[in-house]
Amino acid sequence: MTKGFLIAATNSGAGKTTSSMGLMAALRKRGQLVQGFKTGPDYIDPAYHAVISGRPSYNLDTFMMGTDGVINQFESASRGTDISIIEGVMGLFDGMDSTEIAGASHVAKTLGVPVFLVINVHGMSRSAAAMLKGYAEFDPDVHVAGVILNKIGSPRHLELIKGALDGKIPIVGALPRNSDISVPERYMGLHLPEEENLDYSQLADFIEENMDIDLILQIAAAYEKERPEPTEAKSAEPTEAKSAEPTEAKPRVADVTIGIARDPSFCFHYPAMFDAMRLAGAELVFFSPTKGELPEADGYYFAGGYPEFHVKELSESPATGKLKELAAAGIPMLGEGAGLSYLCESYETKDGVFKMAGILPAESRITSKLQGLGYAQAKPLSPKFGTKLIHAHEFHYSLTEPAKDAEFAYEMLRGKGIADKKDGLYEYNVLAGYMQMHPGSFPIADFVEKCRLNKRK
Repeated sequence: MTKGFLIAATNSGAGKTTSSMGLMAALRKRGQLVQGFKTGPDYIDPAYHAVISGRPSYNLDTFMMGTDGVINQFESASRGTDISIIEGVMGLFDGMDSTEIAGASHVAKTLGVPVFLVINVHGMSRSAAAMLKGYAEFDPDVHVAGVILNKIGSPRHLELIKGALDGKIPIVGALPRNSDISVPERYMGLHLPEEENLDYSQLADFIEENMDIDLILQIAAAYEKERPEPTEAKSAEPTEAKSAEPTEAKPRVADVTIGIARDPSFCFHYPAMFDAMRLAGAELVFFSPTKGELPEADGYYFAGGYPEFHVKELSESPATGKLKELAAAGIPMLGEGAGLSYLCESYETKDGVFKMAGILPAESRITSKLQGLGYAQAKPLSPKFGTKLIHAHEFHYSLTEPAKDAEFAYEMLRGKGIADKKDGLYEYNVLAGYMQMHPGSFPIADFVEKCRLNKRK
């Protein structure tokens, strides 16, 4: 069994990211081997976790992965570590639509881990007791084991709140207001870790001073002994995805090479996707198209990111000019979000229209308005794209206008897609769409096999 806990909050912006990152930094400073996780489909918070912990941080999403997949991921990634810290998403009980699915509470119940609830107490005193009571009793299967009071205004403020609480749930943290500890945001979320010069040592000291870390670890250890074996959890809901890539399976000997675009233009990656590719027998080679790099490979993967900030460099990159020739030769490619825009004919930003790889018969453009956000479910339109439903996520500010005769891979049962409730433009052996895929339901092993078959020709 794995010792761990989940940091949740009453709502977004209450302080769970600061608390989660701070605890990781403080425990790492103590010499602990910390494994980070993020509830939901977010890419950026896990990137910070990875910098702080020195290990990849994994997403736990019961919609994209199913409950079995969440359990497998948690246990395999936590193996050999001292403590696992899961950062929640939104409010504790906020899930997909009006359900608990994919929410922090669903993950906590699936794994049987204790929850430490962050409450932003700015402008309140006795009301904090009402909030804590409501969250603690809303779902008896979710164990709120401690509370973290954020934005404490003064010692007097803290005493007022303590006097209102009944003491049944311990205060494990009381964080004073500190404007020096924050991460700047932009339209698609937090800035990336490499864009900021954050002092994680200062953050660790702040948490060490204002949280009872020993009590948090003691509570986590008690739940580790008491909670049931994770194999008892089931993926019963019809809207959930079964785990398609069990992480405990024996990896295949690497016999195919896949180039992974990884730079500021293509920076949204799930570590689980890399693990699944390796499991299927792929050796991964990371490169920067923005810098003109394009290694020799049997296939290429272009994930989401911020190409609009580097569009001129991408347009002039030697790598961009070579891709269509490789695609015409049958080299498989997979694109998501930014990867879709990059593989199209052109990409329009406020600075003009820029030529892209020219593989897909479509034109893409960035907008100032959010165009797609939320969970997606899609049905393959042909067996060549698989036979099972895809569970994914959409988050994009761009629009893509395909040619009238463009071929699509998926019909959207939930979500927007590219056009006419369809997603996944397909040309040659190149597939790209707006859905951000996770190996919990996307058959990434099929893509690796396609690269393998092309190599043998």
